[in-house]
Amino acid sequence: MPANGFATTPAHRSYDVVIVGGAIMGSSVAWFLTEQGFDGRILVLDRDPSYAQASTTHTNSCMRQQFSTELNIKISQYTADFVKNFREKMGGGAEFPDLSIQSFGYLYLADNEEFAATLRQNAEVQRAAGAKTELLSRDEIAARYPFYHLDDILLGSINRVDEGYFDGAALFDGWRRQARARGVEYVAGEVVAIARNEIGTQVESVTLKTGEVIACGTLVNASGPRAARTAAMAGINVPIEPRKRFTYVFKAAKPLDRDLPLTIDPSGVHVRENGGGTYMCGARGTDDPAVAFDDFEMDHGLWESHIWPVIATRIPQFEAIRVQSEWAGHYAMNVFDRNAIIGPHPEVGNFIFINGFSGHGLQQSPAMGRAVAEWITLGAYRSLDMTPFAFDRIVRQARMRERAVI
Repeated sequence: MPANGFATTPAHRSYDVVIVGGAIMGSSVAWFLTEQGFDGRILVLDRDPSYAQASTTHTNSCMRQQFSTELNIKISQYTADFVKNFREKMGGGAEFPDLSIQSFGYLYLADNEEFAATLRQNAEVQRAAGAKTELLSRDEIAARYPFYHLDDILLGSINRVDEGYFDGAALFDGWRRQARARGVEYVAGEVVAIARNEIGTQVESVTLKTGEVIACGTLVNASGPRAARTAAMAGINVPIEPRKRFTYVFKAAKPLDRDLPLTIDPSGVHVRENGGGTYMCGARGTDDPAVAFDDFEMDHGLWESHIWPVIATRIPQFEAIRVQSEWAGHYAMNVFDRNAIIGPHPEVGNFIFINGFSGHGLQQSPAMGRAVAEWITLGAYRSLDMTPFAFDRIVRQARMRERAVI
């Protein structure tokens, strides 16, 4: 029996909704479909039900309000509400934990006037949307967090309300377990082909690696960093690439005397509180090429040559630290504009995308899963209008600019 008790063969040969990918986005769609009372068969297919190579498994489980577009801010605000009311949202059962947000905040540090101006502009948008963003001078940062070296810093931006860390694994586990309990079928199976109708306007079926052909009314691409491979099976190009991101957990010989915000250094290295005298940091490599979806090899020289020097310079108290664990994960990077692609394909109307989150997928999963479920069930977005994330913006070359991408 495969991991998580998944069957290897679908119970039926036809489903109303087939979801390719059962990690955080696929399970969010599945759960919200059941929550909205969708009356039809739902099949979730995942090539690896252990999720050992899923972006969901490698996430740092952070959320923030500090985006530059109102829609992205509203999406995160919905996530914050969902997380803080998780047990209630799941029906109040004792099998689901009470979740909270460790709101130590994100602290963006600007070392030049151009980026400082961007932080000021972003803060206006964030405050107008209800976020509690504060702009801090160098002296104000030093007063709150005296451990930073700030000689090169002009301005900081922080929000300590509903911004920080949450238990993303519990969110994912809850959705998946309850979706299955409500009748969603999860199967360990890899999609190797997608068939469209004769005129190409609809997906008719998917073919599994075992040779089984499964008919579907709606197909949802929730395959994370593999999204472009999945789309290509239907003859569709989507600008999403796996981009490798490195994470380290380290212990400090002299822990800080207060919580460390998720600090985004101007170099791009970010570091945050992890608890118990440990800290988590992350960064991309010196270069940032597209990689194979199954490439999780560490760059073992990156820590000594780049990441640790940045951390120790910014926080001199971290001169003496010891790495406890490290791993590589993937962003599903939308190289077009670093924002999600969500909703139906403009020419293949029953092929639905929920892809390309470029590093902020986990924190957007509640609103995005709800939106896709609304589209499938009702034919329109009802809660938040996700039209700006539509696929056709790629066809029109109309980028949705998001300045706050880490």
